[in-house]
Amino acid sequence: MIASTRFSLLDRSRTRAGHDGPQALRDTVTLAREVEALGYHRFWVSEHHSVPGVAGSAPTVLAAAAAVAAATSTIRVGTGGVMLPNHQPLVVAEQFGVLASLFPGRIDMGLGRSVGFTDGVRRALGHGKEDAEDFPGRLAELLGWIDGTQRAHPQVHARPAEGLHIPAYVLAIGEGAAVAAAAGLPLVIGDLRGREKVLRAIEVYRRDFRPSARAERPEVIVSGTVAVADTQEDARRLLVPEAWAMAYARTHGSFPPLAPAEEIESRTMTAKERALYERGLDGHIHGTEEQVTEQLETAIKETGADEVLVTTSTYDREALVDSLRRLAGVVRQGR
Repeated sequence: MIASTRFSLLDRSRTRAGHDGPQALRDTVTLAREVEALGYHRFWVSEHHSVPGVAGSAPTVLAAAAAVAAATSTIRVGTGGVMLPNHQPLVVAEQFGVLASLFPGRIDMGLGRSVGFTDGVRRALGHGKEDAEDFPGRLAELLGWIDGTQRAHPQVHARPAEGLHIPAYVLAIGEGAAVAAAAGLPLVIGDLRGREKVLRAIEVYRRDFRPSARAERPEVIVSGTVAVADTQEDARRLLVPEAWAMAYARTHGSFPPLAPAEEIESRTMTAKERALYERGLDGHIHGTEEQVTEQLETAIKETGADEVLVTTSTYDREALVDSLRRLAGVVRQGR
């Protein structure tokens, strides 16, 4: 199964203890170069607003000429994703038009329906939860700007986007799977831990998919954490910083920078923090090359995925790159 599956990476530009936001963005660009050299298919960046532990607030800028796309030469570059309810579809079309013009044949447009995490962020962005409910309409408008088929605004054109081929992908958040099926677009869905929920959404997507000019058949990209190391214990330690950050966010209301695993493992936690932390470590694909091969084969077989989008974040950047190198070796061996 691995032999016929593409592998890609989503990087959230996570900040790390002792390293500021600008360094996190520079780390993202460096990682893009390394991932390209390892033979991965895509490199995507994300959108988060006013989150202390995430520096990536402007994915189209980060993917742009001054950063990821300019620092690489062959790997596909895109967003995972632009949260469409936060933006005017015309502006998103224009931004991707510029990217696709500067880097023809390399730009992906991943789109999601989330809005800001808090009322304050939503007010600052000028968009509320009601905008998320109109995601299908905003998606149709965006595609219309690019295809040149929109009629709501006569005499207005999205330049230079109109007429360009810019592949679009829908992130399955909430009703995303049904939206992707109705629009005839590829589906990006995760994570791999909630396998039953993911499988139900994929089944609905494939059942209801309507072929379109953009996609003749259903295409599924499954996303999730994958960690590979010398031992299963070492691989599990790669998961520790993100697991603690999630546990802390759910108990304190703010998402912290990633901390070193050894610092977290020596920390005294409350019962609630410990439970959330342990839960955050469970279910991820991790282990030695042999163990990860077996887990990936199962995941790909169950989901029928065309592609795996790796979303691993950790404090130790060298260990992260080593994990990605080992995973690339697993993929090569499978082929």
